[in-house]
Formats: sequence, C-alpha cells, structure tokens
Amino acid sequence: MLIEQVVQVSPVSELIEEPVRFEPRPRSESPIDPLQDCQNWTWQQVTSRAVTDPSTLASLLGISNASLTSVTQENAFGLRIPHTFIARMQQGNPADPLLLQVLNQREEQQIREKFSTDPLHEHTGSPCPGLIHKYSGRVLLTVASACPINCRYCFRRHFPYEDNRLTPSTWQPALNYIRQNPSIQEVILSGGEPLMLKDSVLDTLLEEIETIDHVQLVRIHTRFPVAVPQRLTDPLIDRLSTMRMPVTIVLHTNHPNEINNTLIQALAKLRSSPVTLLNQSVILKGINDCPEILNRLSRKLFSAGVLPYYLHVLDKVQGAAHFSIDDSDARQLHQALVDQLPGYLVPSLVREIPGQAAKTRL
Repeated sequence: MLIEQVVQVSPVSELIEEPVRFEPRPRSESPIDPLQDCQNWTWQQVTSRAVTDPSTLASLLGISNASLTSVTQENAFGLRIPHTFIARMQQGNPADPLLLQVLNQREEQQIREKFSTDPLHEHTGSPCPGLIHKYSGRVLLTVASACPINCRYCFRRHFPYEDNRLTPSTWQPALNYIRQNPSIQEVILSGGEPLMLKDSVLDTLLEEIETIDHVQLVRIHTRFPVAVPQRLTDPLIDRLSTMRMPVTIVLHTNHPNEINNTLIQALAKLRSSPVTLLNQSVILKGINDCPEILNRLSRKLFSAGVLPYYLHVLDKVQGAAHFSIDDSDARQLHQALVDQLPGYLVPSLVREIPGQAAKTRL
C-alpha cells in the first residue's frame, strides 16, 4: 500500500540556535559575501539576512530590476536565498544557472496540464504523522518544513505544512511505528531540510533511532551544506561520526558552479569521518540540460569526495513546468554521460512514480 504524507516536525523556535562558525572567505571569491569578515554567526542572523526581495537581489548581482522576471505576489513560496549561495552567482548575468534555480518567475503562475500541487501523491495516507513508508525496508521522516533556500522546482513547494505541525515531543508515534516493524532497516531524514534542526534536537532524534535495534542505516537528504557550507560544524560531524550504524548524506547539487572552495573544505571534514557522501541532481531546462555541464558536475563532485547517485527527471509539480524536458532528451543526456564518463561517475537516471515499489529507471 502506498503510504505517503509529509508533516512538519518543528516550528521556527525549534530550528538551529547554536552559533554557527564561519570561515572568512578570500575577497577574490566574491565581492558580495556578507560573511567576509565574520567569524561567528547564529542561524537566526543568517536567515534574517537571506535575500527575499528581487530588487535587493538585482542590486547584489549588478543587474537591472527589469532583467529579472520576478513574481513577488507568491508569498506562500517566496524568494529566499542565503548570501553564501548568491556569492557563487555570476555578477551581471541575469541568466546565471544558480540564479535561475531560485528566482521566482512569471512562468510559475501558469497552470499547466499534467502538473500537480502533489505530484508524488503524498497526501493520500500515512501510518502516523511525519512518516512516509512507501518503499520496502526503509521509511522517511519529514523532520522539518523550512529550508535555507527556496528552490523553484521543489516538489513539496505547495504542501500545507502549517496544517500538519509536529514537534519533537510528538515523535514517539513515528518512532514506535519503526520499532514495531522489524523489516525497516533504514531511516531517512528529509523535509523540508533536516539540518534546519538545531544540533540538540537532531541529536535527540538520532539517539532515539539508535535505540531501535533493527535499524541498520541512517540517511540524511540535504541541500543545506550546498546553500550554506558552514552548516557542517565540527559538533555535527562528530555526532554523525559516532553513530552506531553507518550514516549516508545525500547532497542535492545541480550545477558545478555550486561547488566552490568553501563547500569543498567543508566536505573535506566529512570525508575524514565514516560518513558516506552521495549526490542527487534534477535535470533542469536551461540550467544543466547539457552533457558538458553534467559531465563537469560529476567530475567536480567526485573531486570533492562525493559520488553521483541519482539524476532525476523533474517531478511534475505545479509552478515548475518551465524546467521540464522530454524523457527522450533526458535519455540522450544520460547516454552522453555513459559515453563520456567512467561508470562510477554516471548517476542513475530515474523518475519517481507514485505507487511504484522503487524509483523507476529511464
């Protein structure tokens, strides 16, 4: 039976509150990085400085307001970009591939046939709040609803988190469900953004999972380190390194320009721990839908110690149709990677189809 429902675990008050240490970045990397001369920042300071206004974004990038086809009326899923991500965008280029991933555009307002506000049918049922169980042997916990960056292609951009609030004090039904199902060997933390949880809350959840003997694997799906590499603090890495079971972190990186020296240095700390690093990407029209870009992405990821894992075709979420490409084009892109790269650098081309027992390979 398909069991899918996404529920918010924690309100803003439960998000990261501990100081996050930032390394000063050489001025040659970006003239607009506000973390340039700062050593210690709290997550609240980072979020309060996130860019939410198109005019501010245009000013930071040195482009005209007229060159941004922004939509400011969509308050439910508005513009939200941390400065650490803006710092990797090309000055003066309104078609920058990182910018286009996060810039809300007029095309999002067009209602498109075969695109849905719930493309993966995540509202159809769940054994308990905050838990998705649709694949054999593993479950997914949606431990947070917020993200440090609003990616325009997000398949959960329409989910009514405000009507499905879950706090750490109500985790027990989900954890009891796992305890009572010995076939579950892997727990996946997702969201939203699981690393939005402050370290103490995340530590409590991980401790609970560790007490379930038949759980042998923990996986964390996150884009946070790509958006804000400084989130990979030493205490967080130390905690993940001491888990009784293997931990896998699946990053979400779509373009080689997202991988800068700051991210590489942050990932290097993870590489010295037992944590396995994988990456999944989404094919996005006009951003990474060419073999050369995806080739560079795989090679750059591997140089940073991250193994390419999945290459997704776009989930047909309403508001993201302008990123979609045909399956035939996706297959051609993937075949080009097969022809150009060693096998271990070729991610699997997949689509998620509601009701299927696993992701469908194309």
